Amino acid sequence: MECLGNRERATELLQARVHTWKHTMNFVNSMALKCAIQLGIPDVIRSHGQPMALSQLITALSLEPTKAPRLYRLMRVLVHSGFFAQQKLLHHSEEEEGYSLTFASQFLLKDKFFSGVPFLLLQLDPILTAPWHFLGDWFQNEDPTPFHTARLTSLVDVEVGIGIMPKAIAKAFPQLKCIVFDQPHVVSNLEWIIHDWSDEECVKILKKCKGVIPNKGGKVIIIDMVVESNKCDNKAVETPLFIDMPRMVVVAGKERNEKEWEKLFLAAGFTHYKITPALGLRSLIEVYPG
Repeated sequence: MECLGNRERATELLQARVHTWKHTMNFVNSMALKCAIQLGIPDVIRSHGQPMALSQLITALSLEPTKAPRLYRLMRVLVHSGFFAQQKLLHHSEEEEGYSLTFASQFLLKDKFFSGVPFLLLQLDPILTAPWHFLGDWFQNEDPTPFHTARLTSLVDVEVGIGIMPKAIAKAFPQLKCIVFDQPHVVSNLEWIIHDWSDEECVKILKKCKGVIPNKGGKVIIIDMVVESNKCDNKAVETPLFIDMPRMVVVAGKERNEKEWEKLFLAAGFTHYKITPALGLRSLIEVYPG
């Protein structure tokens, strides 16, 4: 029995080590995804019009010759992450690995209206990843955010939207040079805006919105996350928690649960609200003044 107990404990320790390694190396997924965007892999495969052999992909990407044999290692990670599908293809009478797009990789195409590329490149920009290295220091100093602790000097944002995060950063850091390259098809609304601001600033924003809508029949529409609204789906719980952390690290904003949203609405003078979780991780939030 003692031998069996030791064996079970050894197995648990090994599993714990794997768990720790997995979380330590999680950044590889993000960096591999960024590399795929930089190389234009999703767009190249789509342009090919059918599953693409590895050798064809290497040729189309014009890789430096000594790096070409290593592309399969990058693709191996991206396939495992679900961004590409892998299959055997017959190319020039030889069987080799081939790749095609998945539903997830549709969001990596640069010319799509719903492209996730601008958001991905912004979040993984060195200027926004650098403050994470100061998170421990920040918890022990008086700086409002780790971004302050990092003492950064410039930020270039290429995004679909109205530059909300850079504007929030620029306000907090007057010495910071912020450049926003906005893409077309932008609609100004409260979509993914409130989470970039502190509670105090959010109340100010909401009060201004309340001041320009009729008391009867008027409403403010917010599209944003409601944290912990779907506890049955691990990804639906984990992803908002991950998205919340950059708000703390960079702009002193936050993702909010329903009670925190309600507190904001009441503080801004609204009387009631309605939350409809109909947009994936985000919800449609309707806020009424009277």
